[in-house]
Amino acid sequence: MGIKQYQIVVVNLDPTIGSELKKIRPCVVISPDEMNQHLNTIVVAPLTTNKKAYPTRVKVTYQGKEGRIIIDQIRTIDKTRVVKVSDLLSKTEIVNIKDVINRTFVL
Repeated sequence: MGIKQYQIVVVNLDPTIGSELKKIRPCVVISPDEMNQHLNTIVVAPLTTNKKAYPTRVKVTYQGKEGRIIIDQIRTIDKTRVVKVSDLLSKTEIVNIKDVINRTFVL
């Protein structure tokens, strides 16, 4: 299965604990392509349709619906959790996600 950075994948996040996002939901692959090719895990950020504009959320459109990438819920998952591989983010969405990751974890 060829999974690319900034691609949307549908993932089964269950089981979860506490406030972790659960159920089958789309996620954005954050891990770089080299890791995605050689490891059995990928790093993802889940999507939500909740429209609250938190500073750690990035607005995206997926399957005609507005949603948010939840940078504050980034997690590493086994590739066996991937149910479906879908679209790549737009160039603008990629720039925005890089900016939020940088502001959240680097600065």
